[in-house]
Amino acid sequence: MTVEHILNYNTGEQLNNHSIETERKMSRSEFVCNCNIVHHDVVDRIKKEMLSGAEYESLSAFFRVFGDETRIRILWALDQHEMCVCDLCNVLEMTKSAVSHQLSSLRKVHLVRFRKDGKSVYYSLDDEHIRKIFETGLEHVRHSEGYRKPAQKIKMQEEAK
Repeated sequence: MTVEHILNYNTGEQLNNHSIETERKMSRSEFVCNCNIVHHDVVDRIKKEMLSGAEYESLSAFFRVFGDETRIRILWALDQHEMCVCDLCNVLEMTKSAVSHQLSSLRKVHLVRFRKDGKSVYYSLDDEHIRKIFETGLEHVRHSEGYRKPAQKIKMQEEAK
């Protein structure tokens, strides 16, 4: 970005390199912008591209469903294989009522789909998008610094003794 595009937020005057450096040095925290500079070209472009209120609401509801450990366990199981409700209950060691309740939440935001085969109902992830979102989230968690599987944690604690 060039200096011509950087203006002082309060006065609107153009800032030169010296003024910009002075503003940066005045910052009290490395994580908070403590200057009064607005990059109008960026702000204007982003404002034009903002999502609609309905899109933000839908996206928020979609990600909110990922905030429950039981639903994550169901998604993980279904990422492995299509399963009937009874099999999910056994894998998760939960009642049919509890699993069905969570599956209902997952269906509402189109994370899972179902098919009937006689008296059995089989669930799977809704589509490849959901598989990618789930697997990318898991990859991120595993990649995060300090992540260890429970067995790895126990082994490390035993080795430290």
